[in-house]
Amino acid sequence: MATFDSFSDQVRRRAERIAESSAAALAGLYDLTAQRLVRYATTITANQHDAEDAVSAALVRVAREPRLLCRAERPWAYLLRMVRNESLLILRKKKRWSLLGDLSDLLTRRSSDPIEIEDQQRAVWSALRSLPTEQSEVVVLKIWEDMTFAQISEVLEVSPSTAASRYRYAIEKLSGKLRSSDAEVIHE
Repeated sequence: MATFDSFSDQVRRRAERIAESSAAALAGLYDLTAQRLVRYATTITANQHDAEDAVSAALVRVAREPRLLCRAERPWAYLLRMVRNESLLILRKKKRWSLLGDLSDLLTRRSSDPIEIEDQQRAVWSALRSLPTEQSEVVVLKIWEDMTFAQISEVLEVSPSTAASRYRYAIEKLSGKLRSSDAEVIHE
């Protein structure tokens, strides 16, 4: 996986190409970032379709104003913030939160039994979405995006110690929920 800064440099190069009016460059930015952005937005919206809408809205904004991304000190963090803001807007517009959609693609567990993998993914996702958004988004950025707490703090606009404590609390809660989930399966 690319480091945060090198990935950020790739995002900047794609944004510069978009600014030069290259439709192919926008497609390149989409190819580079969409899966990761949707995964992140899904932790905020708890809905695959809403996450995709948030990513689309952010990328449309980049297409209209690519210089915003080009001028950003950390383009990847800036793009993540854009997606976070769009995700929060979607949540505000909805009358009630919906937890629909298949989010199993967030998880990668090692097992050869497809049924066991699916059960593990459901248990982990269920535990993850039961957390407050502030904690679940830190877990996704730390584990799936392999970001440092300093990088996470930049995206979420909180201090690194706040990001670290949210992560610590989230992991403690997840461990407890997953242990109790395993105990229920054993007793059935």
